Amino acid sequence: MTSPARPGVRVGVDVGNARVGVAASDASGVFAHPVRTLPRDAAGDSDVDALAALVAQLEAIEVVVGLPLLLSGQEGDAARIAREYAARLAARLGTVVVRMVDERLTTVDAHRRLRDSGVPGRGQRAVVDQAAAVLILQAALDTEALSGRPPGETVSPGGKRKKERRR
Repeated sequence: MTSPARPGVRVGVDVGNARVGVAASDASGVFAHPVRTLPRDAAGDSDVDALAALVAQLEAIEVVVGLPLLLSGQEGDAARIAREYAARLAARLGTVVVRMVDERLTTVDAHRRLRDSGVPGRGQRAVVDQAAAVLILQAALDTEALSGRPPGETVSPGGKRKKERRR
């Protein structure tokens, strides 16, 4: 693995219907680790507020939100929800960049990895969202390390997609 193009903490987010998994990288932007699981608050956005506070506390340079595409590559309801969440988060964060990255099957992979490591089914519920956030963030970190470019697409506070410029 090569070194990251940009040092700095990144935060990874797995948006679910009931919970939001959060992961963070080390300051060098190489390794992702689980941070916490927030209860989802679609009505009041207290989870978005808590996440924004965590981003500020960690002095993160960017947030990577998983985009749960369908296996066909199309966007369904879960992707729409993740995009709306990312737009609300971007509006709260101001200058901290929010990116969307493809996260197909990360929750399935997280469940499998937890099961393989001996975590029983009941115990997985509490940590599977964090594990999925770690997988999302680590994939983004690895992609940037290999390509030299930030992964995914930038989200603007209004929710509009920003085209990435190729170098």
